[in-house]
Amino acid sequence: MPQRRHVLGGLFVLVTAVAMALLWTVAATVFFAITVAYVLSPVRRWVRRHGASRRIASFVATIVGFVGTLLLFAPIGVVLFLRLDAVIAFLNEAPETIPIEIGGWSTTLVTQDVIAEAGDWLVDVATAIAAQMPVLLIKFALFSFVVYSMLYYEQRTRKALIALVPPSYRGLADALHRRARRTLYGIYVVQAATGVGTFLIAIPVLVAFGYPSPVALAAVAGILQFIPVLGPSVLIVALAGTHVVAGEPILAVAILVIGGLVIGWVPDLVIRTRLAAETADLAASLYFIGFVGGVLTVGPIGVIAGPLVVALVSELAAQLSEEFNRLPVSERS
Repeated sequence: MPQRRHVLGGLFVLVTAVAMALLWTVAATVFFAITVAYVLSPVRRWVRRHGASRRIASFVATIVGFVGTLLLFAPIGVVLFLRLDAVIAFLNEAPETIPIEIGGWSTTLVTQDVIAEAGDWLVDVATAIAAQMPVLLIKFALFSFVVYSMLYYEQRTRKALIALVPPSYRGLADALHRRARRTLYGIYVVQAATGVGTFLIAIPVLVAFGYPSPVALAAVAGILQFIPVLGPSVLIVALAGTHVVAGEPILAVAILVIGGLVIGWVPDLVIRTRLAAETADLAASLYFIGFVGGVLTVGPIGVIAGPLVVALVSELAAQLSEEFNRLPVSERS
């Protein structure tokens, strides 16, 4: 009987791999939906405890995921479609050339071509997204369906997966489950909450400094919260650079200090620290490696897949170290 289970488990893995190869076009969408369902599982259980049926609880949790995903991608839509002309106009306000003098050496930096390239790139991205909108709508429908199905059949799926794991390794499976859940919670809930907080906090600061399209710039600041280590500081440094180019060093220092404090630091202090107890115990350097490596390897979905894989590797390393330390000294060689 155990041998039969192992054969069935091997066939399951093999057929799953073949299905992934054949359905690779939607693999990222399905992966994204599975991870979102993983995070929404507590929501479904909470609704279920309040007397709702399994179907209603799964539907409510799916709606929460649907709305949350819309809110997550809304800032990108604001920048690329509603305020694209204002963003390009802001870029075009920079001087065409920047004279640089250091001691007896001087040169002139031409910015016109760089600005033109940046504007063209933004237009190309917006055009490409608009052209792919029918496909994106289909993928969004698929995303919602997979999330609902994963939530509705959560118990059945969990039992099926646990059955494939030998009893002596189920403790390891539970540890990986906990690490994956905390990592995904940190990526989705903590990062999204911090991003929304950054967006709301950045608007009055950018308005006070008189920047054009403060809502679009605040949306960019919120999106940048998903980039570990760097975050909104990229935007703050870029804005300070525009003041330096325009010959306004006082404003450059002001946005670096005030913007760096209020936009870059306050959301982390107020929001991230309150939710830190539920996040994965993953060093920022490892998170950054997973983020960058994931994005460069598999594209946008690497924002999630990269840190998740690094977190699981870290958990396996910790489990291996703990197992090794249990052995007698004579058996460690």
